[in-house]
Amino acid sequence: MSVENLKAKAAIIDEIKGKLEGAQSAVVVDYMGTTVEENTAIRKSLREAGVDFTVYKNTLIAKAIEGTQFEGLKDVLSGPSALAISKEDAIAPARVLNKAIKTYNKMAFKAGVVEGVLYNAEGVTALAGIPGREELIAKFMGSIQSPVGKLVRTLAAIAEAKEA
Repeated sequence: MSVENLKAKAAIIDEIKGKLEGAQSAVVVDYMGTTVEENTAIRKSLREAGVDFTVYKNTLIAKAIEGTQFEGLKDVLSGPSALAISKEDAIAPARVLNKAIKTYNKMAFKAGVVEGVLYNAEGVTALAGIPGREELIAKFMGSIQSPVGKLVRTLAAIAEAKEA
């Protein structure tokens, strides 16, 4: 193996480590069967969600995750694998990829690590059903506003009744 080849592999391993540093989640998918157009659409959706999606050689991913919270993913690194990493929204990779899997009926989850916990393919699929942070906040705010709104309307009705 040439020195240049070793340097190139080391650079890719460092790149993967850099992407995983501070990441909340990493999901591995089997990306086989997607067309170029489908892959472009998937990558665009992932980018918009703040998710890095890259195809690497399994051996390079395995070396990069050694000694990290993502080391459990080693067991699923066979065949075609793509790595989706998020530093902002821990569930975003699973949610966006799950939508793509349903839309195109291609690809499949292999496993994922979300906030330090290793999930198998079924676990990642279950996590994908959790709404995003903004949606959860909106639901929470809506549930808080409803009783307050009723109280305000009740007090206004009492005040109007006393004036009459």
